[in-house]
Amino acid sequence: YVMLLTLSPYTPRYRDRVSPPGVMIRPYLNGFTIAFNVSQPSTWQPYVDSMHHFLAAYDDKVQEEKNIECVPGQYFIQGGNESEEKKACQFKRSLLQNCSGIEDPTFGYSKGQPCILLKMNRIIGYRPGAGIPVSVDCKVQKGNESDLRSVDFYPGNGTFDLMYYPYYGKITHVNYTSPLVAMHFTDVKKEYLVPIQCSLNGKGIVNDVNSDRFLGRIIFTLSIGK
Repeated sequence: YVMLLTLSPYTPRYRDRVSPPGVMIRPYLNGFTIAFNVSQPSTWQPYVDSMHHFLAAYDDKVQEEKNIECVPGQYFIQGGNESEEKKACQFKRSLLQNCSGIEDPTFGYSKGQPCILLKMNRIIGYRPGAGIPVSVDCKVQKGNESDLRSVDFYPGNGTFDLMYYPYYGKITHVNYTSPLVAMHFTDVKKEYLVPIQCSLNGKGIVNDVNSDRFLGRIIFTLSIGK
C-alpha cells in the first residue's frame, strides 16, 4: 500500500515502451483479412458501419466543440502541474478527404476501393520522429508488387503531424483523439488475396522486427471480389 502511494496516476514510473510505437488499423472486425464482394453489400457493410462508428468522435462539430486549433509542424508541449487538464488539438474527419465517409459514405467499399485507417498506439510523453513528422507507406508484403498499383494517403502526404504530440495520458488529456492516416487502396488486384504491409517511417521508428508484426508496421490481407 505504501508503495502504491508513491506511484503517480498521471505518468507511469517505468516507461520501457516509450519508443518505438506499435500501430493498428480500422476497420478491425475478424482478424487482419478484409474480404468482401463489391456486388454484395452485405459483405462490406459491416466494415462501413465499423468505420462510421470509429470516426464518430472525429466529426468536425465534435472536434470544434471539444478541442482547439493548433499550430501544425511543431510539438504541442503543455507545461503546468501534471494534474492539470491538457488541451487537445482538433483532428477533424474531413481531413481524411476521400476516406472521411462524408462524400462517400461507403468509404470506397462499394467501388472495390476500400479505405483503411492507421493509428499509432498512444505512449505518454512520446514525441515521434524527433522533430520530423512520421510518414506511412504501403507495399505488397509477399508476392507480385504489381498486385498493389495505387494507394492514396490522407491527410496530405500520409504523415502524423507533430502537433498531436506529446500525449499526456487519459486522466488529464481527456478529449485527446489519436491522429490518423487514411490509406485509400484505389487499385488492388481483384479476386485475389493480396498481403499488404504498411509501415511507419521516421527517426527512431523501428519497423523490421520479425517477432513483432505490430511494431512500427502492420500486415493485413485484402481480398476484393467483384
